[in-house]
Amino acid sequence: MAAAPGLIPPTSRAWRRFDGPARLVGIDLARGLAVLGMLAAHLLTIDSFVLDDPDTWLDVVNGRSSILFATLAGVSIALVTGGARPSAGPARARAAARLALRGALLWGIGLLLVLTGVPVYVILPAYALLFALSLPFLGLRAGRLLLAAVIAAAVMPWIYPFLDAAPIWGGLGGEDLQAFVGWAYPFPVWIAFLLAGMGVGRLDLRLLRVQVALTITGGVVAALGYGVAIATAPAIADAGPYLAAVWTAEAHSSGLWEVVGSGGFAVAVIGLCLLVCRTPLRWVAIPLRAVGSMPLTAYVLQIVVWAVFAAVALGDTSDLAGVRDAGLFLPLTLGIVVGCTLWALLVGRGPLEAVIDGVVRRVVGPGSRTDAAPAASAS
Repeated sequence: MAAAPGLIPPTSRAWRRFDGPARLVGIDLARGLAVLGMLAAHLLTIDSFVLDDPDTWLDVVNGRSSILFATLAGVSIALVTGGARPSAGPARARAAARLALRGALLWGIGLLLVLTGVPVYVILPAYALLFALSLPFLGLRAGRLLLAAVIAAAVMPWIYPFLDAAPIWGGLGGEDLQAFVGWAYPFPVWIAFLLAGMGVGRLDLRLLRVQVALTITGGVVAALGYGVAIATAPAIADAGPYLAAVWTAEAHSSGLWEVVGSGGFAVAVIGLCLLVCRTPLRWVAIPLRAVGSMPLTAYVLQIVVWAVFAAVALGDTSDLAGVRDAGLFLPLTLGIVVGCTLWALLVGRGPLEAVIDGVVRRVVGPGSRTDAAPAASAS
């Protein structure tokens, strides 16, 4: 006989949410890697990647961590809107309303983080816009979503240099406008990652063959993107600034081969994380999974702690060199990992995730699949 809900100990409820059969724990692992990867990219001084120099291999976090984060947003959006069978009718309308409100709340939180003065490109405003851009695609199945992602990836990097050079960014208030829309993660290009993630989320991610296919296909696409960029670099160097801006895999360039290579890398990481969590390594990965189960809390916390530390210890929240020299990365990372692990196991849903979900429930009503929620808004 099952225990009544009110008689289940809080720790048991927390564990069911964290590791229950309804949860794709491999997605949590991938989210955790993305969050900590962004923290490393912010707080560590990392040399450019050189294949035969292991000291530079940490450069893998630059650019790719945030792209993985955006791709996982697409996966989560697909999961909460029906998974392999997209929601339809009133259910889809309600899901769209919930996503729109979540996006608005994320945008507001993102602006508050920008106002801290911490010298990072806050991803949440761009993330919020991507939530809004996802709404017309909620009814599509995997094949059409992946096709749309391929089209966006192939076309938008050629248009982006013109958008980036638009006078609006250099005019009065242009810098503030860039922060408000998260232009460091330009949504006209980054919609490709969101759509790819939605396409992945429309697959049956519990199937071994799907997980293997994601890992292999993503790896091949990543190799193609980076390989072409490396092979053609000498010829492109003298081809003029426009082609050089498009035909590149450089991190944060939004160039064609960064989109292809880093997009493939994100898909491969998702597949690999799902595979890892089929093995006993899922228990070893509990701390990372805990971070990934509350990514909004972890992301916001890292910036708030950083801002407070810099203000108190250095007198300037924008002093990036001072924060790096102070060695904030290790204690901040350990604190986030330990704190998220204890909270996930003892309490359950992350605090910011719970607040946002509570607001959305009050305004729109509950979703049909509350256990799997958008990566940066609920756990």
